[in-house]
Amino acid sequence: MSQEIIHVYLMPGMAASPKIFEYIKLPENQFKIHLLEWIIPLNNETISDYAFRFSKNIKHADIALLGVSFGGVLVQEISKYIRVKKLIIVSSVKTKYELPKKMLLAKTTKAYLLAPTQLASKIDVFEKYAFGKNIKKRLELYKMYLSVNDSKYLSWAIKEMVCWDQVAFRSDIIHIHGDKDSVFPIGNVKNVIVIKSGTHIAIINKYKWFNENLPQLILGD
Repeated sequence: MSQEIIHVYLMPGMAASPKIFEYIKLPENQFKIHLLEWIIPLNNETISDYAFRFSKNIKHADIALLGVSFGGVLVQEISKYIRVKKLIIVSSVKTKYELPKKMLLAKTTKAYLLAPTQLASKIDVFEKYAFGKNIKKRLELYKMYLSVNDSKYLSWAIKEMVCWDQVAFRSDIIHIHGDKDSVFPIGNVKNVIVIKSGTHIAIINKYKWFNENLPQLILGD
């Protein structure tokens, strides 16, 4: 008797391309991977309404749903509308209480309204003025994995991330987090599976860990 295939849907981080999952490989006799992509939000659309509209892109029930960073926030919202067998977030947060202080401050002061999102499409401008190896390396990654440079989307995404108001989370959620994450410092998050030396882009540079551990995490009780 053939084994039932589990459909695994992967959601990238803010403005990121599904290419961030290019090294993620799961046994094809057990899993089928589906890559999700960001869509442009409607005017004044809440993250909850966006998640409901986005959920129409998911064609299977009892799926494994994984989201990275802001994508981790989105998959939690999507899971409120569809049946999810396993909910996994990576380099993300489960509630507003896990947000770093700088984001909470940005919410209080509404500083997120000042983010120069219109410059996102001007990556070549940044590159000309980049100094130092680390900055240039980040810019290379940015160019490689950024897929959405629409200022409307970016303004919406920053606001919804900073102002996310969730206070409780699913008890069965799986939270994977790097101990070197500078966006969501590990000291702010609880009940996580720790990836040693993992940064905010652990899904890319620690892909071997995911390939080794995701199958059992998805199949486990």
